Amino acid sequence: MSLRNLPEIRAERLPTICAFETDAEAIDRWNAGIMAANQTTENTISILDVIGEDFWTGGGVTSKRVAAALRAIGDQDVFVDLNSPGGDFFEGVAIYNALRAHPKKVTVRILGLAASAASVIAMAGDEIQIGKAGFLMVHNAWVIAIGNRHDLAEAAKTMEPFDDAMATVYADRAGVKKAKAAEWMDNETWFNGEQAVSEGLATAFLPADQITEDKTKAESGRSVNALRKVDAHLAKSGIPRSERRTLLSEVKGGAQGAVAPVTQDADDISAALQRLSSSFLN
Repeated sequence: MSLRNLPEIRAERLPTICAFETDAEAIDRWNAGIMAANQTTENTISILDVIGEDFWTGGGVTSKRVAAALRAIGDQDVFVDLNSPGGDFFEGVAIYNALRAHPKKVTVRILGLAASAASVIAMAGDEIQIGKAGFLMVHNAWVIAIGNRHDLAEAAKTMEPFDDAMATVYADRAGVKKAKAAEWMDNETWFNGEQAVSEGLATAFLPADQITEDKTKAESGRSVNALRKVDAHLAKSGIPRSERRTLLSEVKGGAQGAVAPVTQDADDISAALQRLSSSFLN
């Protein structure tokens, strides 16, 4: 186990009527070009993408990948470089539990953003460092539920233990009552670097010279983020995932599942997608 006695998160039973989506505001704030300034070592795991498999790029960080990296690192301290808007809650829980079970010290370095499922992963660190310009966001797990009132009641009931488990993890880290952590989650609370350290959700500041920005990666990520953001907005309007992604793939100009980079100007495609989103939401 890790050096800290961290709470386990149990997530064996998955909702059958729900689809988990990345938070739109987190996507909007995420700069995919933020990364570690120094060459990563063999005992460093980089989580610099959405959590779970990413439909739009074919990338994403999965628990399977992290577990494989931990096996390769073996019985030594591990560093986790983190910059992610979150994503699949259950993949985030699985990654948290894998890091929690590591027998040596785990140091999490929040380079830019640790939002939603990524903030759960961050809590697995024995030490959590965050840049002063970084952010950490916590909220309740949210889903798209379709069905009659019994289905919706079941979806809410299914989510209760997961939110309770997350509140336990945040409260344990911050040294506050669980009700306080639940309040943070209810309010979808954003903590900058100084606030995260002050509240106990991080243990130290990450020196600015350890963080850099790949401007090419940041720019290329803007177009994909536009797709992710509008996908999240359309999800909240109740459009099924398969229909959303078929529609957005057509707007993008490729077949569903295509992962080729968007060649149009990022601002132009973002504006077009925002208009598409508004047409469904209004």
